[in-house]
Amino acid sequence: MPWKCLLGPQDRLPAGVPLDDWYAELLERAGHAGSFELAVLGGRLAATPGLAFLAGYQAALRALWPAAPLSLGALCVTEKKSVRPADLQTRLDGLVLHGRKDFATAADRAAWWLVAARDEDDGEPPRLAMTVVLAGTPGASLEPLPALPLLPDIPHARLLLDGAHCERLPGDGWETYSKPFRTLEDAHVLAAICAWLYGLANALRWPAELTLRLVGVLAGCAEVSRQPASQVETHLLLAGVFSQFEGLSAALETAFATADPALAAAWRRDRGVLAIASAARAKRLEKARTALGLDPGQ
Repeated sequence: MPWKCLLGPQDRLPAGVPLDDWYAELLERAGHAGSFELAVLGGRLAATPGLAFLAGYQAALRALWPAAPLSLGALCVTEKKSVRPADLQTRLDGLVLHGRKDFATAADRAAWWLVAARDEDDGEPPRLAMTVVLAGTPGASLEPLPALPLLPDIPHARLLLDGAHCERLPGDGWETYSKPFRTLEDAHVLAAICAWLYGLANALRWPAELTLRLVGVLAGCAEVSRQPASQVETHLLLAGVFSQFEGLSAALETAFATADPALAAAWRRDRGVLAIASAARAKRLEKARTALGLDPGQ
């Protein structure tokens, strides 16, 4: 999908519809777009920061697993606030899963879940497999979770697995899927939310300089999305794009001061989603600077 389509006028999709229906409409409009273009288009079509986040999250899933079905999905790794393989208890026995995942984004509307599970033999170091479970599979059920302070329009759930049949994906569950997803999610969610802001900037006639600076962030996200998520230089590039976006804080605050109060309140509430993984990004940046021969203290 060319930049002309992504940056030109767009009619937002309505909010308040089921998330899977909203996402199906986004996919129809996106056609054969790549993951970055899907994130940006989703941000342009989103009526809320939460829907922009959802578009970026789903785009990151497709960057992670290009063969993903054309329907809403969720990555399920976290158990007791941890994603470290050694802390996970969900087990894969053949092609059957037992355990639970404590945090699954929009899982109640998802058609499939990517589930990380331990599969090492006794006495071996922790090892993860990545599996796919289809919604409606016997032995797989959801427990709704209370709405979060951020993005209240995007629900979360706990996934309970009691003998649920699954498909196993090729590759290592940690190195091929769980670990790179952190970087993919950061890049695609930033792109989607930045695209949402860009659409507002044009609709509300915010200063041209702010609009152009948002375009600059989008261009940076496009370059990051083209790089392998596991490479250290990608983490440096991503940190640079986040720094560029964070430099817009004062200008955005001034712009939202003239916007509809409800819209400004939604932004001030939901913008914190971009800071959730800041500590992990900082650690990846430090490792990247060291690997590249740079001084982490500079």
